[in-house]
Amino acid sequence: MMNTEGPVARGIRAKLEAAFAPTSLVIEDDSARHAGHHHEGGVDGHAGGESHFNVRLVSATFAGMNRVARQRAVNACLQDELAGPVHALSIQALVPGED
Repeated sequence: MMNTEGPVARGIRAKLEAAFAPTSLVIEDDSARHAGHHHEGGVDGHAGGESHFNVRLVSATFAGMNRVARQRAVNACLQDELAGPVHALSIQALVPGED
């Protein structure tokens, strides 16, 4: 299977895998749905430039954490991306069995 993720998505994947050892991780680049918005440029400032993502992450690391704590943990892990090329990040953080 060919990897079609761009550099921002690959960086997000690497960080989330290292921090949370997920049993499932889906990263969807949703940037195309935001074409024409003033913030649509991502990594290279061009349309479709990896600026909006949906992440679905299943990890035992989240056990005992409420939804807000899980989101904060993911946001902290990706703070550099959120300060740079990523304008919006939708997070679904689950423990095994919730998926």
